[in-house]
Amino acid sequence: MKIDIRKTGWRPCALLCASSLLFLTACKQGEFDYDATGVLEADEIVISAQANGEIMAFDIEEGDAVEADIAVGYIDTTQLYLQKCLLMLGQKATNSQKPDINKQAAATRAALEHARAEAKRLERLQKEDAATQQQIDDIRSQIKQLKAQLDAQVAAMERNISGIDAQSSAQDIQIAQMEDYIRKSLIRSPINGIVLQKYAAAGELTAQGRPLMKVGKLETMTLRAYVSADQMSRIKIGSAATVYAYSNGEYRAYASTVTAVADRAEFTPKTIQTQDERTNLVYAVKIRVPNTDGLLKAGMYADVAFAENAD
Repeated sequence: MKIDIRKTGWRPCALLCASSLLFLTACKQGEFDYDATGVLEADEIVISAQANGEIMAFDIEEGDAVEADIAVGYIDTTQLYLQKCLLMLGQKATNSQKPDINKQAAATRAALEHARAEAKRLERLQKEDAATQQQIDDIRSQIKQLKAQLDAQVAAMERNISGIDAQSSAQDIQIAQMEDYIRKSLIRSPINGIVLQKYAAAGELTAQGRPLMKVGKLETMTLRAYVSADQMSRIKIGSAATVYAYSNGEYRAYASTVTAVADRAEFTPKTIQTQDERTNLVYAVKIRVPNTDGLLKAGMYADVAFAENAD
């Protein structure tokens, strides 16, 4: 029903007083005292694309719940996957070039062992005057040459293996890079929350850094309220508070904690002329409110009672 102020004879100030009286009556019916009123805010993050390409799937809608690190869509990864396959084949070819030291040095090692056995045989014959010193010197020289040849072969193959291992390690890094690109093609939220806004859809082309959706963290809300200078003396970071919010036809109380207190006043004249004006100073306060029952929503009004008034 509309009320014509001119016919009733009420003045605007009278209506304002009546509205204030009605509000105070409603607060009394809630059976609690409070120090300030504010608006609940949700911690919001914007999730952007980390890859370029066509969005192949992105089926969530605004209002849907998302879980942390669970994919809700993905960007085309075909080219990335093919590059990964190519790198893996290249790495396989690289590793196949690695020499087998035991096999490739087997002939030289066998010749060395044979020469050592021949030297022992000649030493026995020399004791029986059946071998000359020249023969023994020759076989010892041959042993020395074979040993040097074996050491050189092994050292060369070890250097070759070291180079191949380094090349394979570089390919490992490239493969890991491709896998990281593929993981970043998945569209995921880093937090549990609710999709507040969706900026893209499946079939669209996107680019790295382009916003895809906004997610609100609703497990914990933030109440932004303003208090007077007189109240500041008993409010500090970490102070306990009780937040009252109206939901489902009743007021509900939430045990909360003050997380931020402004160090300067807002909405005040630049130059304060009188003592009375000092009482008009207000300070911003943030209170963390656990959304234990999931009924708190961003934009809702709520009241807060600080420690000594929380009863």
